[in-house]
Amino acid sequence: MKVYFAPNSRAVRTVWLLEEIGLPYELERFTLGQREMRGPEYTRINPNGRVPTLIDGDTTISESTAIAQYLGAKYAQHLTPGLDAPNFALFLQWLHYAEGMIMPPINNYVVETVLLPPDRRNPEMAARAVKLLNRVLEAAEAHMAGREFIAGDFTIADTITGHAVIMSRRLGADFGNFPNLGAYADRLEARPAFRAAEAA
Repeated sequence: MKVYFAPNSRAVRTVWLLEEIGLPYELERFTLGQREMRGPEYTRINPNGRVPTLIDGDTTISESTAIAQYLGAKYAQHLTPGLDAPNFALFLQWLHYAEGMIMPPINNYVVETVLLPPDRRNPEMAARAVKLLNRVLEAAEAHMAGREFIAGDFTIADTITGHAVIMSRRLGADFGNFPNLGAYADRLEARPAFRAAEAA
């Protein structure tokens, strides 16, 4: 099993889940923006030149949520509620909440504050992205009231949307208004598998 990986990217989610499952893996490391990510050798594997990409035998799959669903279905059914589970629909909703709702404003904020050169950055766009991020986190804050994890017991949804919550806090979302999400992020960051992924 090989993971194409860069620190501080969605690839942390994949490594975190592999650590939770206890599967051995090999890392192929990049840094974000590294020229080789757009080079012909890697774009033959992932045409978008992004991370993560997982290679498992003859299977190559990218997109962090798709990878999580694949690993859950194949290797970690205990972390993936089945169709007949009472929390199945809840699990699906929150598994996909990260990419549908949380990551778009995060992406916009990172572009305006990190990726663009200083003379091309737009502070108004960055402020608008944080405002939208805080708004979409309100639903997650309400959902986490009285919950330890996002869909009952710990599931692969926590490695996806939980990771987006952690990144939201690190990027400056107003967690003074989100005590439930703050406690949730603390619980996730304390997990040994998450710490191992962060150290990768």
